Amino acid sequence: MKNLIAANWKMNPNSQKEAKEIFFAIVGPASGWDGVEVVICPPNIYLPVLKNIAMSDVALKLGAQNIYFEDKGAFTGEISVAMLTDLGVEYVIIGHSERRKYFGETDETVNKKIKMALASGLKIIFCVGETAGERDAGKKNEVLERQLKIGLLDIENLKLKIENLAIAYEPVWAIGTGNNCSVEETSASIKIIKEKLALSEVEGQVRVLYGGSVKSENSGAYIKEAGVNGLLVGGASLNAEEFVKIVKSAE
Repeated sequence: MKNLIAANWKMNPNSQKEAKEIFFAIVGPASGWDGVEVVICPPNIYLPVLKNIAMSDVALKLGAQNIYFEDKGAFTGEISVAMLTDLGVEYVIIGHSERRKYFGETDETVNKKIKMALASGLKIIFCVGETAGERDAGKKNEVLERQLKIGLLDIENLKLKIENLAIAYEPVWAIGTGNNCSVEETSASIKIIKEKLALSEVEGQVRVLYGGSVKSENSGAYIKEAGVNGLLVGGASLNAEEFVKIVKSAE
């Protein structure tokens, strides 16, 4: 299974022109990326125009940063799975710590979204991770176990769709701070995640990623030494040259 490198642009950039420039700069080298799967997750407003560009390059796939757990209806500001699949979007990020922190998403809400995405055939990047306070209090294991248990609760036939699930370990204290998690600590956390999911028999089908201040200087170490199957890249993915270096380190 190929390593997965996902770019989370968050609420950036501020114009369609900038979005296209970044995307075009990534498309150029993408034709040579045979050993890695690359997903770009821009703001929803840029998905249609970037999809038109991506159609000519199968090496790049598009993802969304969020979905709602209802099919349709009076849910102002939300986007449905059907809207995304109609655009040809293949991936969605669910449970990101910024959604939990700023928009009050709970583990239960995350579970509803995961069920909706799995039912639709969307591929999921399910984010888990502890805050600085939880880490300092020695509660990391407890937090990861809770997020995984509730997030994946009552998902029927999970193993039949296991290839549609990737789990991104993103320690909240490392996101956007420049203080990336050490390779050793990341490796320990990845082991915890795999143990809690009892994925030993299907480990080759489920990719576990790392995210949190990923840069080209440290990306290779995570892939080669921490036991991860890819990376979820935030701010560095807005710099096309830097992002291309990160992708190449994962090939």
